[in-house]
Amino acid sequence: MKPALQGLRVLDFSRLLPGPYCTWLMADQGAEVIRVENPRELAKQARVFGWDRLSPEEMAHQRGRDMLARGKQSVMLDIGDAGAQQALRDLASTCDIVIEDYRPGVLAGLGLGYDDMAAGNPTLVYLSLTLTGATGPLAGKPGHDPVALALSGVLSRCGEDPEAPGLPGIPAADIATGAHAAFAALAAWQAAKVTGQGRHVDVAMADCSMTMLANILARHQNPADAPARGSRRADLGLWQCADGKWLCTTDMEPRYWAKFCEVMGKPEFIAAQLDPARRDEIRTTLAAIFAAQPRAHWLALFERAGTQFAPVNDVVEALAEPHFRDRGMVVEVEAPGGTLTQLGPPVRLGGEPAPAPARLPGADTHAVLARLGLDAQTITALTSAPQKT
Repeated sequence: MKPALQGLRVLDFSRLLPGPYCTWLMADQGAEVIRVENPRELAKQARVFGWDRLSPEEMAHQRGRDMLARGKQSVMLDIGDAGAQQALRDLASTCDIVIEDYRPGVLAGLGLGYDDMAAGNPTLVYLSLTLTGATGPLAGKPGHDPVALALSGVLSRCGEDPEAPGLPGIPAADIATGAHAAFAALAAWQAAKVTGQGRHVDVAMADCSMTMLANILARHQNPADAPARGSRRADLGLWQCADGKWLCTTDMEPRYWAKFCEVMGKPEFIAAQLDPARRDEIRTTLAAIFAAQPRAHWLALFERAGTQFAPVNDVVEALAEPHFRDRGMVVEVEAPGGTLTQLGPPVRLGGEPAPAPARLPGADTHAVLARLGLDAQTITALTSAPQKT
């Protein structure tokens, strides 16, 4: 079986998490992703993270750990160089999709904007990823994941403290935006195949973050009526056990709630499932019961009863979970310097290429530019062009 996106070619200028996550999803489904890496930005990253002190072998291993660069080709060009800009426009003429995450107008100012790239490729899909988009009063606003969550109202719902919001601990806006961007790019690509016309797709992190409020708006005509942050139904729980470990239960359906209450020895709570007046009483009572036994005890009981539960795994425990390894969600990848544990494709359609470690920056520059018909002398001149700082 062929990979689902075999034949799709993507030129990827993105550097921050949403863009590389978007093109990682595509690459894992067989798309040819050509990653453009700017030597000036790589040098800054190396200084910030201490990579400039690594040996070549250590750098190869560090690069191999970059899961989001997996399966992508790497072209290293100074996008501030006129010759490199022309080469990139020529390269875009052979691609289906361009992804970029610079501030609005930056790439256009370098002759690498949508109009420049689409001039030689009318079916090109050019997707721009920014915090707040290219239109509206806040267009061009700088910021990262927490700012998107804050602006969109999502951060106000995060955490258990009713007095103060809490950061979620994962880059939720980045990941959500990357997934939405992949959908948007592929939808626009499909439309281009039908209509013969590409388009500039404007994806904003704040917009994508706001989709996380869908459940609140669906249930409450006036969002101000939504339950306060930190308030949970009695049938949803995070419970600490006698050994200090945690587990999660979600017995929301009546039949599961009944099973749960029977297991906990509290059948009198069955009828009070949706009674807000008894919520605190139920949770306090259940918390005391959970605290009397280690987590393994409760996991065994709930497994036999068939209720809805899971241990709250830490990252190490989750990666070791046999279920995820059996499904190919956790994989081992051979890389310079040793074996790497990585995440497999979250969606498996069949025919996906085997995961391979990320290639070193610029590893494919000569091969990719040669396909454009550039001779070795020209390629050497482009790759050794003085870097502007």
